[in-house]
Amino acid sequence: MSDDHEDTDFATDFSVKPTLTGELVILRPFELERDAPVIREWLTDPEVLRFTDGSLDTPPPWDEEAERTMREWYGTRADQPDRLDLAIVDRATGHCVGEAVLNQWHPANRSCSFRILLTAAGRDRGLGTEALRLIVGYGFERLGLHRISLTVYGHNPRGRRSYEKAGFVLEGTRRQVLHFGEEWVDDHDMAILAPEWARHRGYPELA
Repeated sequence: MSDDHEDTDFATDFSVKPTLTGELVILRPFELERDAPVIREWLTDPEVLRFTDGSLDTPPPWDEEAERTMREWYGTRADQPDRLDLAIVDRATGHCVGEAVLNQWHPANRSCSFRILLTAAGRDRGLGTEALRLIVGYGFERLGLHRISLTVYGHNPRGRRSYEKAGFVLEGTRRQVLHFGEEWVDDHDMAILAPEWARHRGYPELA
């Protein structure tokens, strides 16, 4: 892939929902009936909420309203033309262990945001880093994006290390944006650009 996308005819089309296969994980569109138990798990997982919402609150009991909201959201992900939500499947077990998402798409700027979450079953085995590389690579190499950005709270150093390993660069820090228990937590802005991805394909240490 060229460092310069200006002369290349890319068709950014988030309406296509691919299946992406790596050594450790498969990213695929959600299958609601199959994935619902795991989705319920991460929506009530205190550690997931700690790093995504910055919340220390105990999740409320799962009820009919929570079930309805979950089904409405995840049951319509394949219909969204302006974002890509994929389930992360652990190839060793065949089970869904999280999600990887490209969203907040700005067509004129060929940019979008990225987020990822993993259940306890998917952590600390390299699954998240591979899932990140798969979906970010798809964004640059197949969709012609120029920039993919994310934010990560300062109390999530494991997440930040994973992003850095895949080539995301720290661009700035918004200081003390989250009151987390007795502490104030920073929020870090990170991004990766198409020319950077073209050089290292998600392995900056090899560039």
